[in-house]
Amino acid sequence: MQKIAVIGAGTMGNGIAHVFAQNGFKVNLIDVADAALQKALQTISKNLDRQVSKGTVTEEQKAATLSNITTFTSIEQGVQNAELVVEAATENVNLKLKIFQELDQFAPAGAILATNTSSISITKIAAATKRPGKVIGMHFMNPVPVMKLVEIINGYATEKEVTTAIVTLTEKLGKVPCVVNDYPGFIANRILMPMINEAIYSLFEGVAGVNEIDTVMKLGMAHPMGPLQLADFIGLDVCLSILNVLHDGFGNPKYAPCPLLVNMVTAGYLGAKSGEGFYKYTPGSKDLVVSERFSR
Repeated sequence: MQKIAVIGAGTMGNGIAHVFAQNGFKVNLIDVADAALQKALQTISKNLDRQVSKGTVTEEQKAATLSNITTFTSIEQGVQNAELVVEAATENVNLKLKIFQELDQFAPAGAILATNTSSISITKIAAATKRPGKVIGMHFMNPVPVMKLVEIINGYATEKEVTTAIVTLTEKLGKVPCVVNDYPGFIANRILMPMINEAIYSLFEGVAGVNEIDTVMKLGMAHPMGPLQLADFIGLDVCLSILNVLHDGFGNPKYAPCPLLVNMVTAGYLGAKSGEGFYKYTPGSKDLVVSERFSR
């Protein structure tokens, strides 16, 4: 596989396009908004500049990477020659089902259709197509150019040959593939989200403050980032969405999202992307400042 199409030019989509293009693949980056595509190219260029400054890539490699990316605002045009399509649109089940119906219609019959979903059933997504055996999950971690893990999720009907091909491809990207099966949250979020939720409950119940909770997990458990800071980084709306998938999928009250998380998302406090969550974020500053709402 040398011709890759990536659906979605947001944080995950541009990171996935970056990694494929840097490793010599021809990438069609697709988004309905041209402004999002232009912003994605700027982000990729800035991230490549950071790699150049660190000496991990050369100026020539940067230029080659950017030349490997072509942008499209039409799925039909962007996927017509693709051997692999990686969907990285918003984590919304109805949107993903609609996209996969289009991909099934317009992508070549032999193309593998992958989704970067972090929690939505691969089997359900595959059922929206006439090629469920060629649908698989490729859950990249953020930031994609840095993080080594790719969680590869088999749907109920995913063919073994497809899994093998995606494992091999992931290794060619310099990533580490981990193959799991299709149950709510897969592995990464089935374990991570209850931890984040429990940290929010600990704050909600007054057991400890934001800084104390994160410090215990960083210094005591060797986590590079505390669970509340990580929740802000992921996006509190995304955390809530995944917890709802877990709660609905298992019917177990242990996955029920904390009322504090629900209220914060409802009020628009979504973490780093909105400027405030458990911490407050000021453009240009790297200081970690606890939100005044949680100051002691």
